[in-house]
Amino acid sequence: MEQRTVLVVLFDGVQSLDVTGPLEVFTGASHVHGPEAPYRVRTASLHGAPVRTSSGLTLVPDVSLTELTASTDGSAVGAPHTLLVPGGAGTRDEHAELIAWLRAHAPRARRLVSVCTGAMLLAAAGLLDGRRATTHWAYCDTLARNHPDIDVDPDPIYVRDGHVATSAGVTAGIDLALALVEEDLGRDTALTVARYLVVFLRRPGNQAQFSAQLSAQTARREPLREVQQWITEHPGGDLSVDALAERARLSPRHFARAFQAETGTTPGKYVERVRVEHARRLLEDTADGVEQVSRACGYGTPEAMRRAFVKALGTAPAEYRRRFRGALTTH
Repeated sequence: MEQRTVLVVLFDGVQSLDVTGPLEVFTGASHVHGPEAPYRVRTASLHGAPVRTSSGLTLVPDVSLTELTASTDGSAVGAPHTLLVPGGAGTRDEHAELIAWLRAHAPRARRLVSVCTGAMLLAAAGLLDGRRATTHWAYCDTLARNHPDIDVDPDPIYVRDGHVATSAGVTAGIDLALALVEEDLGRDTALTVARYLVVFLRRPGNQAQFSAQLSAQTARREPLREVQQWITEHPGGDLSVDALAERARLSPRHFARAFQAETGTTPGKYVERVRVEHARRLLEDTADGVEQVSRACGYGTPEAMRRAFVKALGTAPAEYRRRFRGALTTH
């Protein structure tokens, strides 16, 4: 079995979970395979010195980036299979030397990965130009503004564009790492790792970073706030614009305009997100059949719910339930 080197870049102010989350996934996959470890995971700071994370932890790297690349002979260590750049508050500091290293050496990696605001460092090195990418939702606007050559998508938890993969904040790095393990070693290995970590295998990459309630603003006017609450509490009810407008005591046209102006999304999109989230919870937490769940969430038919799931999550309800329950099974 080919052993893939995973090189994790460290720097002062790095987010510790951006490092340890993916690291646990890759090392966990090696533990599954025993002596024939498929991954060799190494951490490296620019000059090999310990780094202090944004939470105050001190991480001691295995090697120095400059020593790894002192030779240009294309050795396995010098040209890792996967180069992973985590994020954290430290990405906002001046990292001219690290960015120069990435610009010079990162293209040699077979797979380039960033977690959270690690995308900022890849972008500064010119490694995301012409590509679709994402980062933590709070920094997507900054990334797009500072690097107009990047197609920044603020919604997904991770994005794959060729050999480059970028992810949203913290736990999204675990989702992306599980997806890469599944790509390298198959679903069974990734599922076993997810079981030990007690995480979902795996949230689809196009799953939104926000829930409906978090992604939409809270309306200023009380009637519209009450409508938002009603939608959340009654996903199986009549949530047409006409019905919601009547509840808000507004004309349908006035209601639709006011709702979008105050929440930042249309009534239809808000309802769609609430229903998908409620259906997900029922599939995760109950034994109700897909047909029963579809009725409870206002879809009417399983096919209507399936279309909504594929559009929002990239997977069908039955597959979503199978993956979630399998990933949470422990022994």
